[in-house]
Amino acid sequence: MTDFASLLQPDKGQSARTLHVVHPDAWPDWLAAQPPRVRAAVAAHGLTGKPGNAAVLPGEATEDWSALLVCNEPTSSPWRIASRASALPEGAYRLAEGDVGAAGLGWLLAQHRFERYKKAEGQTGPRILLTGDPARVEETVRLAEATALVRDLVDTPTADMGPLQLEAEVKRLADRHGAMLHVTKGADLEKQFPMVHAVGRAADKAFAPRLIELQWGNPKHPRIALVGKGVCFDSGGLDIKPAAGMRLMKKDMGGAAHTLALAALVMEAHLPVRLHLLIPAVENAIAGNAFRPGDVLTSRKGLTVEVTNTDAEGRLILADALARAGEDDPALILDFATLTGAARVALGPDLPATFANDETLATDLLAAGEAVHDPLWRMPLWDGYRDMLKSDIADLNNAPEGGFAGAVTAALFLQRFVPGDVPWAHFDTFAWRPAAKPGRPKGGEAYGLRAAWEVLKTRYPAR
Repeated sequence: MTDFASLLQPDKGQSARTLHVVHPDAWPDWLAAQPPRVRAAVAAHGLTGKPGNAAVLPGEATEDWSALLVCNEPTSSPWRIASRASALPEGAYRLAEGDVGAAGLGWLLAQHRFERYKKAEGQTGPRILLTGDPARVEETVRLAEATALVRDLVDTPTADMGPLQLEAEVKRLADRHGAMLHVTKGADLEKQFPMVHAVGRAADKAFAPRLIELQWGNPKHPRIALVGKGVCFDSGGLDIKPAAGMRLMKKDMGGAAHTLALAALVMEAHLPVRLHLLIPAVENAIAGNAFRPGDVLTSRKGLTVEVTNTDAEGRLILADALARAGEDDPALILDFATLTGAARVALGPDLPATFANDETLATDLLAAGEAVHDPLWRMPLWDGYRDMLKSDIADLNNAPEGGFAGAVTAALFLQRFVPGDVPWAHFDTFAWRPAAKPGRPKGGEAYGLRAAWEVLKTRYPAR
């Protein structure tokens, strides 16, 4: 993991280059105030004050240079100066205009690389950013570590990130924070979490299914449950995906990665909560014992489910985990899942489809997402579509025919397994960035993580 703490440091007057960040509207006045050598350099670079213009500016002496970035992003944006963090020479920098603020996060993440299988080319030494707000450093570093964790877990291929390895990641976190770890597998899994077992039973023994639970904190504090979909690879089962649809299915455990990172944030900040992390971890494989279209599964809650599509497996394993989460009287349940293609068709990769059964929780999440530039989009738990989940032979079906409102019906399915009096939110997130942006490389990505964290730390402030 990148040593983020070394890249964001309190400003104690140490030697550093100046980084000018100029808004396009302020460009004429800024340029007019510069000495002739700077104006000449700007002209030589052909800079016109458009967003993205950047250059190294000469100082009075040869080694006395500074850097320039023209940026139209608000000062509250984490990505405001991310493009410079990976482009400037190594060394220390301080902003000329205003303090770092939220931009520290983008600066850190722009220097993180996933290098498990291939070393990044052309990478030089660290770029250190100095901040006049030292109290913000620890929180920024934690957010960078949590985001990088999601990215790295999702980027790791299934051969190295199956259910066993996902369990190892949870154990590492539990050991670090003195949390309790409980893993249910084998015959106990079949008995206690039958739908998790059914989805994962066709996998090779090395990828055997399991329900991973971590509990931490004072039992007297409010209990919050985090449930993450951990489908480490999804072939689609007997309703097999085409090759193009299977290509990125290593990321189908992105929900688990999000909740694992969110749990880390909770424990590192010592929030006064009783944390319950639940990750149903499976591979949806194909073999002679695979669950079939037409099978009827009995869930942990006792509801029966007719399997109308084995490629709608995520909601099955989440249902058992949500039922378990609701058994201990939680004050809040949040689940993350790479659940439906319908959500991506509707909202694209950047916006997690967000469902909530509680108006206050929904309002808080949307406001938090806007405040920390981690946007969410609320979707309806529309009662009028509940009939789509009816089955002729069971209590529910797992995939309504016709394809209408796929994200909504999936959320409605999950809601059947959540206690009605418990505030609950479901994030249908992509967990993947299809094209790179500054500070946000192509690959695994955390969407909704910072918004959820903002709500948790506001509701349960550290003492």
